[in-house]
Amino acid sequence: MSVNRREVAALVAAGLAAATQAGQVYAADRTRFKAIAFDGFPVIDPRPVFARAEEMFPGKGPELSNAWRIRQFEYTWLRTLGGSYADFWRVTQDALVFAARSLKLELSSDQRDRLMQAYLELKAWPDVLPALKQFREAGIRMALLSNLTNAMLDAVIRNSGLEGFFEDHLSTDKVRAFKPDRRAYQMGVDAFKLKKEEIVFAAFGGWDAAGAKWFGYPTFWVNRGNVPGEELGVVPDGVGPGLGDLVKFVIAS
Repeated sequence: MSVNRREVAALVAAGLAAATQAGQVYAADRTRFKAIAFDGFPVIDPRPVFARAEEMFPGKGPELSNAWRIRQFEYTWLRTLGGSYADFWRVTQDALVFAARSLKLELSSDQRDRLMQAYLELKAWPDVLPALKQFREAGIRMALLSNLTNAMLDAVIRNSGLEGFFEDHLSTDKVRAFKPDRRAYQMGVDAFKLKKEEIVFAAFGGWDAAGAKWFGYPTFWVNRGNVPGEELGVVPDGVGPGLGDLVKFVIAS
């Protein structure tokens, strides 16, 4: 079958029109977003905790931090599945004690307390404040939907001068179930009183992005560590290394 020059031009024009229309639909689709439910760590920079671990245990800091972080989240999942909830502060402390013991490190009560105190001294990532200002100007509502306790979240807000940007914290303490339990994600729907599709969930961990997608949120993965996606049968709607990318995703140009 032959196609003449005029037909080729018509096909190209039709394709460009369709692509333009699709882009407009996507942009219009994004304007429906009315709120963002943030996991804690797209906002909170946890690196000083790990730096303190290295300071206290030279040469062992990365190994301790990794074991601590893994056990921390394993304990949240186990406690939720087992119906034996304890708040994130307690879970984090228990995970630290176990991690140190598993690595045969002598962890005194003073060292334990100093490492835990680091969580109350954390601040926001440098790109957070500019992004929050853009969201506020666009009329986007915001809340932290996090495993962290209210006290831990309040400390970061205070340390970073972010008062006034977020609505009431949605700590999993409210429902006594850690993410990715559906009860945790449901807090966003209940608090904002919006439909799921109107709320973007901003995840830090790939597992959390998967959990939010399973729940039904449009999900953006703030992949600050540039780690591979999880093999859990779903992918986030958007991915980027910082909150500037989230701004582009949420606010249609």
